[in-house]
Amino acid sequence: MPDIMKAVLLTGYGGPDKLEYREDVPKPAPGKGEVLIRIGAAGVNNTDLWTREGAYGEPDEEGGASGWQEGGMQFPRIQGLDIAGTIEAVGATVPESRIGKRILVNFVLYHPSEKDPDGLYYSDVVGSECDGGFAEYVTLPSENAKAIQSHYSDIELASFPCASVTAEGMLHRARLNAGEKILITGATGGVGSALVQLAKIRGAEVWAVGSQGKEAPLKELGADHVITRQSGNPDYLLATLAEESIDVAADVVGGDSFPALLKILRRGGRYVTAGAIAGPKVALDLRKLYLKHLELIGSTMGRQADFEAVVRHIETGALKPQVAQTFPLSQIREAQAAFQEKKFFGKLVLVP
Repeated sequence: MPDIMKAVLLTGYGGPDKLEYREDVPKPAPGKGEVLIRIGAAGVNNTDLWTREGAYGEPDEEGGASGWQEGGMQFPRIQGLDIAGTIEAVGATVPESRIGKRILVNFVLYHPSEKDPDGLYYSDVVGSECDGGFAEYVTLPSENAKAIQSHYSDIELASFPCASVTAEGMLHRARLNAGEKILITGATGGVGSALVQLAKIRGAEVWAVGSQGKEAPLKELGADHVITRQSGNPDYLLATLAEESIDVAADVVGGDSFPALLKILRRGGRYVTAGAIAGPKVALDLRKLYLKHLELIGSTMGRQADFEAVVRHIETGALKPQVAQTFPLSQIREAQAAFQEKKFFGKLVLVP
């Protein structure tokens, strides 16, 4: 096997110019307890862009650029946390029977503790604290390479992990039950479209918010009702939904529509967020919070159980891939530019 590979190196915090495509990167070798994965495809996520930009820190502070978990990153780093592929070699203590197996990577490296048995508060992330999928090969702990039986292609499989596990984690933390009404913002994106499908699997009534012209695909995913987002009108939701009519608001948008989300939640309703693509700063009227007994829930990534649930849904066909476009690895800058334009439905995927 060749001892070099193609990969994209993130050389520091900043813009797309910090992404360097190379064809002479040393190929990794699996250590004890690790597997070498030949990557078939890798998905593009908001996390990739925010990590590159150092956006998890406070930009107004000196040295505020920060990677995942608000900590400094080591450069160069190979990003990419959505990985589908095949195990090509194994390290010590890993059974050789794993070689040749198709796998989907759980991108969370858990660090359980007595305070946090699920390991979410202190977890590392593939592509941030260790190298990830924007390459031909990657080595990861064997337990993070989950064998999967599916007729989906690697490109289709790579559309699932981050978005679907994040969505499943949100629904778990929000305790969504069958028969409840859920409003999902950003429903045409990766996490949003996964939320629509997973909420329907749970038996909820789904109200999905999407941009104009994308109503039909949302209906095909299972949305019971579709609301067209209206730019510049933060109260557009109230034109369709009555106040106190929704049990759960699953929000990945944030921005100026946040107050309207609290208004449409019923008393005792739950608001859960895992992103803020329209802006992290929101206006919160504390009276709405305490007078209505609302819960505000933050959710990041997902538990091991959430990843396993997603794999089961993929294997049964209950969860459908939503691939909008593929790019060769060498065109990662173009892929991320297209990602930021948000004119697609579903996921963008890189093929090494």
